[in-house]
Amino acid sequence: MNELVAFLKDNELNMLNDLRELVEIESPSTNKQLTNRAGDWIQRNFMHLTGGLTEVIAVEEYGNHIRAQWAEGNGQLLILAHFDTVWPEGTLSRMPFRLDDGKVYGPGTFDMKGGIIQGLYALHALSQLGIKLNKKVVWLFTSDEEIGSPSSEKLIEKEAAKSERVFVLEPSMDGALKTSRKGVGMFKMKVEGIPAHSGVDPEKGVSAIEEMAHQILYLHGLTDLSIGTTVNVGTVHGGTTGNVMAAEANADIDLRVKSKKEFDRLLPLIQQLKPVNPKAKITVEGGINRPTFERTKDTEEMYLTAKKIAQEQLGFTLEERETGGGSDGNFTAPLAPTLDGLGPVGDGAHAEHEHLIWHEMPIRSALLAMLLIAYGK
Repeated sequence: MNELVAFLKDNELNMLNDLRELVEIESPSTNKQLTNRAGDWIQRNFMHLTGGLTEVIAVEEYGNHIRAQWAEGNGQLLILAHFDTVWPEGTLSRMPFRLDDGKVYGPGTFDMKGGIIQGLYALHALSQLGIKLNKKVVWLFTSDEEIGSPSSEKLIEKEAAKSERVFVLEPSMDGALKTSRKGVGMFKMKVEGIPAHSGVDPEKGVSAIEEMAHQILYLHGLTDLSIGTTVNVGTVHGGTTGNVMAAEANADIDLRVKSKKEFDRLLPLIQQLKPVNPKAKITVEGGINRPTFERTKDTEEMYLTAKKIAQEQLGFTLEERETGGGSDGNFTAPLAPTLDGLGPVGDGAHAEHEHLIWHEMPIRSALLAMLLIAYGK
């Protein structure tokens, strides 16, 4: 497979230039017009680089998704990547695309536009070198992963159910693949109290904020780091003015667990909160946003295959990690063996110093191409 690596290294500058184009099309999750522009770029370049077919899946509220297909065959391999980012429009003015000491900076470089470029060139290499697979490769490019995949979840699960293997181009973890992810629960809590003047007749009121404080302490007390369970109240809003006992307070709750069993234990504890003050009222909406991605024997086998390819054909040692962050791989893992973290090597996802290592891109692209060959026979 030396010709595959050589081809991709020869295309290193092309990969960089295409990455610049894609990064400079800002694509915040909630801006449909901008994410559609990024999707249009991906559609054009998928067809140009791979000769494959594409289909636009229209979405009313968020950006459209792209379903692409390369090669033909009786079985199906699935690639996943999202092109939305957490960065608002205008971020490029203070975080421009730039290359500095071998690191490529810019919003979305690491999470995960670099993974998209690596994947496109993996298929480009297979196509140009005439390497045939006996299975079709379906690639879903989605526009709403960073906000919980509200419009793409069912699409992802549908394709995963038809697939023999799934490859997720989320960024690596210090170069390591991700073979397990925590499940994610997302909830909104509303507390209703009784408003009253805090100085004139406080005995007539019930503070929603005071009740919220009790609930926050209870919820945070459910965290058990020894088993990887975390509960976090991340935002709180409530009240009107300082001299009025708050009639209402609202909060967002984040739950992370390692197993379905732990989901089953904690969901009722969060969804059925009881007020400390019986005159207050609590309503909780929400539930599981992403199921757990648990490491199975099939996941281990995929990782060991990737590790062997890396060691014997690409000359580096590939490790595996567990992460508390969720991805669209959480949706596919219960349905088909899934390998995650096949995207760029770098650092700073969702952070000001977001970047990838430029010269690692051809190597990681080759790793994906070789995995497709291994499982596409």
